[in-house]
Amino acid sequence: MTLDIPEVRIDWQAKGFWQPDGEVTAAEFAAARHTLFDGSFTWPLLVVRLPSVQANIATMAAFCARHGFSFAPHAKTTMAPALLQAQLDAGAWAMTVATASQALVLRRLGVPRVLIANEVLDPVALAWLASQTDWEVYLQTDSVTGAERAAGLPLLVELGHPAGRTGCRTIEEVVTVARAAGDRLVGITGYEGGLTDEAAVDAWLATLTEAAKTLSAEGLLPEEVIVSAGGSAWFDRVAKALEGDWLPGHRLRIVVRSGASVTHDDGFYRERTPFNRIPQEGALAPALELWGQVLSTPEPGLAIVGFGKRDAPFDEGLPVPDRDGLTVTKMNDHHTYLSVADGVPLAVGELVRFGISHPCTAFDKWRLIPVVDDAGLVVDVLHTYF
Repeated sequence: MTLDIPEVRIDWQAKGFWQPDGEVTAAEFAAARHTLFDGSFTWPLLVVRLPSVQANIATMAAFCARHGFSFAPHAKTTMAPALLQAQLDAGAWAMTVATASQALVLRRLGVPRVLIANEVLDPVALAWLASQTDWEVYLQTDSVTGAERAAGLPLLVELGHPAGRTGCRTIEEVVTVARAAGDRLVGITGYEGGLTDEAAVDAWLATLTEAAKTLSAEGLLPEEVIVSAGGSAWFDRVAKALEGDWLPGHRLRIVVRSGASVTHDDGFYRERTPFNRIPQEGALAPALELWGQVLSTPEPGLAIVGFGKRDAPFDEGLPVPDRDGLTVTKMNDHHTYLSVADGVPLAVGELVRFGISHPCTAFDKWRLIPVVDDAGLVVDVLHTYF
């Protein structure tokens, strides 16, 4: 299955690309085999490393296959069609989105099966979703109102946890919402990523399985049941809790939605990836890097680099310089403050490479992103739809 990816053109509007005159297609740009430092770019610039992306996609596909899971990676991490295509080519069962607008993008691209990991209440969006009869789309709900509004659409009831975001807080609420969904109920879902320790995650997963068993005992589940969980921080615990035949009388499809794994990072997920706990099952590699130029060294121990909050994520940790003795201390819109240790040489005009923390808020700051191979040659250009 090949997605219908629109042709992308690069011109003066493309941040980071230096195309002051005329335009070229992304395919033409990639065919020219540019490097990052041949004058085709200016700074700052976000870059994707292709070998790391390829390895990450293969690692997650292998993990899901070993545990008998279906993979529906969260498209909202990248909203980049080329990366979605690569994940589908590696065997992803579906793609996950957060909003009806993102679902519309994936529909137009030709993604055949989509999970909306959120409650959709807008009647305009719901009417359109219901009209797409040759497309598989699944919604989730934690309320009777949501179940009733999503008439005609397949639903997963959502389990949450205290102080979390959405989701029913009790099994009794799960049953109530499931009854409102009626024969449109296809399973149960939830998100454990907001929990901070293994014991809490395991307890929540135990409640998830208990809720599924309760729904089965009440006669509310179909023969094939979707059970979905698994952000990018706890999918090892999801595997331990949900693999196997634990719901007699039903065929289980366990769907993992980990999205940040496609590019990983040098901060938040580097510290929290489940592969730190299960290294025998694989590893992920950071695939995103941000290049910035030193604009000023106004006083000893301080350097100012020419990128900021408009260019790099900062919600789950600051960018990470790739050399010792440098530390990012704060960011403005277009300036980053570097603490420079004694004896570390750093000159005005010098380029510094940074890793990022939290890919989900990196991609949405860049419409076009060059993809480079191990030799540093540009081999593709990603286009994001945010």
